[in-house]
Amino acid sequence: MSNQRAGKTHRAAANDGMQDMKLRNFFRTCARVMEDNTDAQFYFEQLVEHMNNGGSINTDDPIAVRRILGA
Repeated sequence: MSNQRAGKTHRAAANDGMQDMKLRNFFRTCARVMEDNTDAQFYFEQLVEHMNNGGSINTDDPIAVRRILGA
């Protein structure tokens, strides 16, 4: 038996950034695939740029969505 106390533990953060990275990579791939549709390609690139700058796309506000998409 030891006299040492148990160490304090805590759970890892719920959002470790992996989901954001996967989503950003998905949008980047979408932009590459949409070579013939320049409008769609532009909007996907806007999303990637917004996320690269630390922005979040978790919003229901239409004005914020327009701002993110550059419309």
